Amino acid sequence: MKKILVLVVSLLAAAACAAPPTNREAPATSTNRAAESKSPAPLTEADAIAKEKQVWDELQKKDYDAFGSVLTPDFVQVASEAVYDKAGTVNDVKGFEPTEVTFSDWKFLPIDTDACVVIYTVNVKGKTNGKEMPPMSLYASSAWVNRDGKWLAIFHQETEVRKMPPSPPADKSAKTAASPATKPAPAVTSSDAIANEKAVWEALKAKDYEGFGALLSPESIEVEADGIHDKAGSIKGVQQFDSSKSEEGEFKSLKIDDDAALVTYTVTIRGGKPEKERHSTIWVRRNGKWLAAFHQGTPVVAMAPEKPVATKPAAK
Repeated sequence: MKKILVLVVSLLAAAACAAPPTNREAPATSTNRAAESKSPAPLTEADAIAKEKQVWDELQKKDYDAFGSVLTPDFVQVASEAVYDKAGTVNDVKGFEPTEVTFSDWKFLPIDTDACVVIYTVNVKGKTNGKEMPPMSLYASSAWVNRDGKWLAIFHQETEVRKMPPSPPADKSAKTAASPATKPAPAVTSSDAIANEKAVWEALKAKDYEGFGALLSPESIEVEADGIHDKAGSIKGVQQFDSSKSEEGEFKSLKIDDDAALVTYTVTIRGGKPEKERHSTIWVRRNGKWLAAFHQGTPVVAMAPEKPVATKPAAK
């Protein structure tokens, strides 16, 4: 077929006495087709939900090879007790035996044509390390990305659903209507997700809630133990606690694609309840500006040390 196509093109070129090789359409068409093979259609909400359910199904079947095959090599999982890479995640789930899993409240957040986030509530019953665990209700989030034409999970985080203590009254000293002379300059963001996240906390510590809101994309979603919030809910929520004493650390960033990046880190507030949390934010490029589109916080829960197995003294 290739020989015939080349022959036809050559004859046409000779007849026209023009059309240099660089203007031929055949190579361009081949290139476009190759590009299309690596750029499937954006993942739909229905497809993302189906993929997420499939992952849970693989866990129930203990098919860890299939489970690992849908994770990117640079996959990151944020759990209450630690942050895991792909190998750590696959090893960690081997002690988890879900026997009953139900889903609700699905939400779908497109990031760009090659990435998206799916957020949902999952109720789980089962065992951990062979022991029955109490039923759990979790807010779960996963980011899916197109890698060489295949949709894979690059990020997952879970936060246990729980009632939070009543929030104190909103800070009336918040700088929501600062005069032009005292209004802080808008933060400049870039593809550096860590620097962007630090700018968020600078705004919070300065009680510049307008500046904080300017760093969020219009469709932003925040997941916390007390619920799932839109942009307006996030702006209202940050005014309910004193962030001036917070300490951020353990920053790590991960490039999702050219228009999206993930940052994970810890936040410690001395005397807070909880005192320490693991946070994650996905930054996206929108009309040339980098904005926070997704955020999730998970309280840190230290793993209880396993009790040593009692051994009988050796017989004398």
